[in-house]
Amino acid sequence: MHKTYGSGDGAVHALRGVTLAFRSGRFHAILGPSGSGKSTLLHLAAGLDAPSRGSVRLLGQETAPLEDAQLARLRRRSIGFVFQFFNLVPTLTVEENALLPILLDRRVAAADHARLDALLASMELGPKKRRLPEDLSGGERQRAAIVRAMMPAPKILLADEPTGALDSVTGALITRLLRSQATEHGVCLIVVTHDPHVAGEADEVISLRDGLVVG
Repeated sequence: MHKTYGSGDGAVHALRGVTLAFRSGRFHAILGPSGSGKSTLLHLAAGLDAPSRGSVRLLGQETAPLEDAQLARLRRRSIGFVFQFFNLVPTLTVEENALLPILLDRRVAAADHARLDALLASMELGPKKRRLPEDLSGGERQRAAIVRAMMPAPKILLADEPTGALDSVTGALITRLLRSQATEHGVCLIVVTHDPHVAGEADEVISLRDGLVVG
């Protein structure tokens, strides 16, 4: 798989012949310096971008033939996202933020509220479900973001520098919580990180440099 931005002398080769497979129930860490191709790889794995050459298969399905609406539906129902800076809607409560992925797809059912309560309890956020993000600590915001990502019961969970804005103790907690989604729920977990401590918790570490897998 190759990904090139631009053309001619100004072309940027973000990925150069990368072939990877990610498996259910495994924690995969993508490690590398800035500009190594980590974020590009994550975007391709999420179906947010298309390779210049080669192909991407999500849950056994080629993404290239899918129309935009089909790809969006696949992402909405099967892929969860966790970001470095949380990306919570500031005017919505923890509960309302968590239910957003469901509302974008269908009406919220009683079973969704039960799942939400269970996820909030597992993240020790039950008493704060009606708090706004501004009333939470950084670690609590990241846990709320994980709850939101997990609400649709995704088969794939992608995290982009999820501990980058947190202190080391809170970062270790978030890493353990993310890992539990793979080990306890069979989710395919893919985490982009600069942090060797996060990578140390992974089942598989993929090292990138200059768009190439080097380890």
